[in-house]
Amino acid sequence: MRPAAILLDLDDTILSSLGGQREAWSQVLATFDGRFGDHPHETVHAGILEASRSLWDDADSHRHWRQDIRAARREVVRRAFAALALDDMTLCHELADTFSDHRDEAMCPFPGAIDALEALRARGIPLGLVTNGGAAAQRAKIERFDLARHFDHILVEGEFGRGKPEPEVFHHLMACFGTTPDTTWVVGDNLDWEIVAPQKLGMFAIWCDAHRRGLPEGCGVVPDRIVHELSELLEGMDP
Repeated sequence: MRPAAILLDLDDTILSSLGGQREAWSQVLATFDGRFGDHPHETVHAGILEASRSLWDDADSHRHWRQDIRAARREVVRRAFAALALDDMTLCHELADTFSDHRDEAMCPFPGAIDALEALRARGIPLGLVTNGGAAAQRAKIERFDLARHFDHILVEGEFGRGKPEPEVFHHLMACFGTTPDTTWVVGDNLDWEIVAPQKLGMFAIWCDAHRRGLPEGCGVVPDRIVHELSELLEGMDP
């Protein structure tokens, strides 16, 4: 199957932060050990993960906070500290900002991701980049890794005014490419945004399981295809 266009997600699809949130928080908290009073950093770790789930699982909260991810992390730590009766806001902000810096420094393209984009372009496949989040933060990533040159169209939520999974996002990009749902692929790591939402529109939705964790237990989502590396998109495609 040769698509008329492919719409790709950015974070955890093209760009990796070298590990999941759980592992990253554990690494950062270990450097703060002994600074949380009677609470070992493992207790703070559990509190942060629970606060993070609470913040990001709420759709309205998610829509608001993803526009400023650094502020969102400060809010996560604030909630965790409040639950543990820790009232040191200076430490709260230092911890959250250290985590943000750690994630930014670790970020890089997945191995082979840029080569895959170049190979798709060489085959004449039009590519679109579609990413949620604030305009400044997402554009900084695009510029840092010189990604714009690989894409015909780029849609950033903070610039467009709408984000995935809203249908207008996908309709807009298909209009830009002049494609129809049945000829357009969507590739990403978020099962709701890049699988369920485009499938409702009749698009071909490919789940990128870059961390090879498999579908969550009991998950009712059925991607049209699963890949672990972007290079797998080239399989079966004419040169």
